[in-house]
Amino acid sequence: MKIQFDNNQQYQLDAIKSLVDVFKGQTYLSNDFALSFDETFEHIGQVAKNELYLSDEQLLANIQDIQAKNQLELSGKLEFIENTNYPNISIEMETGTGKTYVYLRSIFELNKVYGYKKFVIVVPSVAIREGVIKNLQITTEHFKSLYSNIPYSFEVYDSSRTNILTNFARNDAIQILVINIDSFNKDENKVNKISESVHLDSYF
Repeated sequence: MKIQFDNNQQYQLDAIKSLVDVFKGQTYLSNDFALSFDETFEHIGQVAKNELYLSDEQLLANIQDIQAKNQLELSGKLEFIENTNYPNISIEMETGTGKTYVYLRSIFELNKVYGYKKFVIVVPSVAIREGVIKNLQITTEHFKSLYSNIPYSFEVYDSSRTNILTNFARNDAIQILVINIDSFNKDENKVNKISESVHLDSYF
């Protein structure tokens, strides 16, 4: 049995547009950036990098504009992920409304509008991780038909396979890395080791 996806659910389209509009004014990314790892990790040369050119003030203004349009309370300041300089932007939807579909499709919209190519999906458990992978598998044909057969790939993070991170950084197509939070937080995690030495976290 082949699953059919409805790509015209207005509330889902509204949610996706709200997320995309958070970055309104962002320059479209079209270039690769060079990066060399030190002696603790192999040199990988050119990488395709996400970059944010908007100021915190611009991001906050965009968020407030979206909130006003949706008759929501306006945020007084930009919130950040704990111990980072990364804005913490939350899109909340009721259970059963297609949250997974919305954030997966948002990946392709962010690529289409701004050229973003690197996406990390962090999940709370192995079971949910497997559910995300299943959704990525069954929506492949659907998203390729919606977005002109754009090339993309997805992988489950595995600390024993460093080639996954190498491919994630180097590949110029859309890359989706799925990882559960426990693996992400481990001290021996290769993601942490790399980011400590060369700030690869800025690529996510």
